[in-house]
Amino acid sequence: MMEEVHEVKSALSVHGHNIKVTEVLKDGDALTFLIVSKKLSGTGEYHVDRTCDDFEWLQQHLFSQEDVPGIQGVIFPPLPTKAQVNASAKVMKQLGFLGLGEWQPYCKALETFLRQVASHGILNKNKAVEIFLTSSDPPGRQRAKKNIFNRLSQAVEEMRKEGHKDVDEFFQTKRDHNLALTGYTKSAAERFLDVVLTEQKIAVACGHFSAALHLCVEAEDPDKQAFSRICVKLSEVFDSMKKNMMSVAENNMNTLGLGLDLESRYQEAEKEMLFRRTCKLVELETARKNAEKAKPVKKAAMEEVKKAAETEFDHICGVAKQEIARFEGARVEMLQQAMVQWCEKQLLTAKESADQFNQHLQAFRGMA
Repeated sequence: MMEEVHEVKSALSVHGHNIKVTEVLKDGDALTFLIVSKKLSGTGEYHVDRTCDDFEWLQQHLFSQEDVPGIQGVIFPPLPTKAQVNASAKVMKQLGFLGLGEWQPYCKALETFLRQVASHGILNKNKAVEIFLTSSDPPGRQRAKKNIFNRLSQAVEEMRKEGHKDVDEFFQTKRDHNLALTGYTKSAAERFLDVVLTEQKIAVACGHFSAALHLCVEAEDPDKQAFSRICVKLSEVFDSMKKNMMSVAENNMNTLGLGLDLESRYQEAEKEMLFRRTCKLVELETARKNAEKAKPVKKAAMEEVKKAAETEFDHICGVAKQEIARFEGARVEMLQQAMVQWCEKQLLTAKESADQFNQHLQAFRGMA
């Protein structure tokens, strides 16, 4: 077990955009993910295995960088809800698309999380990222410590801050847009998940009907041979329908489904960042009021607190504006890529299915 990590600047020794989560291993109720990263220097790869607790360890170290100027303006890449074998209905609902497909979608989501962290100009300097991706030993247990999300949970008690009027029109507009988009993207992901689940149910029903048609076959009765041949052929048709619907559902899940899921989780991450900044704005306004009302004996001390709050808030706003610009560009590209892949996959599946059904049609005509 490794020592507790001290957050210091560290250049990654791997290609961040090539990180892959290649496999998931199940041992009882535990899940272990195999992560492969290409080395920057020379050839070769790092192969490490990490559990869900290890991913949470990494996330906690990223959250615990309060000494980094402007860190609260970062839109942290969202880590998916912790995966569980034989998860409850509530957990499966939280996972959404990530709970389908024998864990492949979940592996893809973890892969995206690691790539986003490794490519982030601030977060990838954290020593924990390098250790997580390259060390053959499992990371150490994260000790409970103060971090920006601890502060966030405390601030939730004062939800008035969420509706606090912003002094910057840019951020007020972003907050309003994010509030609407968070609801829209979550709703879109949920509705599209309903579509995929319905497609899977249709595929199962077609499979059952295909199997049931074989029960009508009576090969030994010569008077029913024609009927039996029709049943066998119809069974093949419904089996093709089953395979087609399964392909459509899988395409939906692995392209636009995962795209909408990631978009929804990233909107939540942006919302959290904007809320942290709003909390800091309230703290700054309080510090200014205290400085104005301070008695002469405390005036100097209160002015220092005000200046420190102003400096911290300026750092946060500067980082937040860069993060929003980067996020919005990446979001458009990500959704565009998901939709293009969705169309390409479905067109290919439709062509293959049309060819298959045409063969069935010709076979029926031959029987006639």
